[in-house]
Amino acid sequence: FPHLLFCVTMAVGQNKRLSKGKKGKGKKAVDAFSKKDWYDIKAPSAFQVRNIGKTLVTRSSGMRVATDFLKGRVVEANLADMNKDEDQNYRKIRLQIMDVQGKSCLCNFYGMDMTTDKIRSLVKKWQTTIECAVDVTTTDGYKLRMFCLAFTKKRQNQLKKTTYAQTAQIKMIRKKMTDIMTKEASTVD
Repeated sequence: FPHLLFCVTMAVGQNKRLSKGKKGKGKKAVDAFSKKDWYDIKAPSAFQVRNIGKTLVTRSSGMRVATDFLKGRVVEANLADMNKDEDQNYRKIRLQIMDVQGKSCLCNFYGMDMTTDKIRSLVKKWQTTIECAVDVTTTDGYKLRMFCLAFTKKRQNQLKKTTYAQTAQIKMIRKKMTDIMTKEASTVD
């Protein structure tokens, strides 16, 4: 076999990547914010300030409708800003976007919470914290789950450092809390 000749030839069209440059270059980077629109968030009429902020959404294109991506979003706002009352600055109101009209998002009440620093200032040592949760239905048919916090406090002339409640007392207080919350929520809209 010493007189055999080896000839290597490349097939035409097999070496495509040589002329194209590096692999994975892809499309040009487009600024994501150039494809987005701003929408105003409108609070319910129960609040003094109706316009509470703005939200961002990708523009409608093809089958993607921008309003579908807005509906159901939950936004959070400070009650002090919404009612122009600085005494309520520890309350946070959550609103859910229900409908979109033009460039305005109409919201409905979704929940209320307290700021963490306010809760931390209420909870102290040497006292009992009593928590209660109640599911109630208002007169206009809304179902709410209400949570309540209660704390024991010292009597006027008390010398003892601690103000702990016994389990039986805690149960009685919790029942009273439940009754009050149910009564108050079922008589208002």
